[in-house]
Amino acid sequence: MSNYIALNYWELAAASVFVLIDASLSAIFGLGIHRSLLVAAIRMVVQLALVGLVLTTLFAIVSPWWTGLAALVMVLFAGREAAQRQKRRLAGWWSYGLGTGCMMMASVVVTVFALVTVLRPIPWYHPRYAIPLLGMILGNCMTGVGLGLDRLTTILANRRAAVEAQLMLGASRGGATSPVKREALRSALMPVVNSMAATGVVSLPGMMTGQILGGVPPVEAVKYQILVMFLIAGGADLGAVTAVLAGVHHLTDARHRLRLDRLAVPKPM
Repeated sequence: MSNYIALNYWELAAASVFVLIDASLSAIFGLGIHRSLLVAAIRMVVQLALVGLVLTTLFAIVSPWWTGLAALVMVLFAGREAAQRQKRRLAGWWSYGLGTGCMMMASVVVTVFALVTVLRPIPWYHPRYAIPLLGMILGNCMTGVGLGLDRLTTILANRRAAVEAQLMLGASRGGATSPVKREALRSALMPVVNSMAATGVVSLPGMMTGQILGGVPPVEAVKYQILVMFLIAGGADLGAVTAVLAGVHHLTDARHRLRLDRLAVPKPM
């Protein structure tokens, strides 16, 4: 039986004092992030409030179409965020389409696998399970895809001469870009590795903490957290690997030439 502690709005307002303190410190030390911090906090509150209303409606309807629509909206917003975090973006629709497609493929595959084979809710697409699980996997997949593509495009632009020299000496596009792919994938996957290594010793993840505060026995909360960490690792790895390989394929051609003309012109600072 859950015996969670209900929160009222005044208690949430009291906790927001720490955000105001952070904004004040930014203004005092001239960091210039106080306005961004306050806007982000307000945006977070509004977004979570709307999500609460949407989830309440979805839980009452339990429709595969509405669940799929909510998942699609989440993926589309994640694709936009991943594209915004890249310094050197791909030109045209590739800037948004490649990362979004890789995230959709990876997160949906892993989420459906977990719903069908492990959790097995009835029905399997029940939004109470599908949407939160997809959100956790998609958020980490977004980080992996964003970091992987950002490192890939940045390194290729910085090491253009070295890569083209190998291509002129007869190396294939796969061989010439192999060190770049390894470095991009290492950067993309390291956050997941660090998160798994620190979980349980340095930090207690939000999902596990929330379940414990909601009255779930700690052992059961640990089981769910282990499951989620495995799924997050699978989704992030699959998405990052697919995005980096697709990015390399797009930035080279069948004649084994480096095609940095397919990168968008960087905006002036």
